[in-house]
Amino acid sequence: MAKVSTSTAEHAHGAANPVSYEAALQELEQLVAQLESGQMPLEQLLSGYQRGAQLLGFCRDKLTAVEDQIKVLDESGLKTWTQD
Repeated sequence: MAKVSTSTAEHAHGAANPVSYEAALQELEQLVAQLESGQMPLEQLLSGYQRGAQLLGFCRDKLTAVEDQIKVLDESGLKTWTQD
């Protein structure tokens, strides 16, 4: 039986957002692999799913921000963009 890392369990319980999109994506990929392996203990399944949803939301927000910036650039040339 594969051991689930402590960091995954810690992240699932109210952990802060990752430092970057790439870090979030990497953590999400690892979490999905653990969930799909069937080796994650039942007690950690829900918290793993919740952390995955948090990571997915973080990634979507980052992608939306980049898409918005690209729209600004496309519509008005090279315009200074600030993130809210």
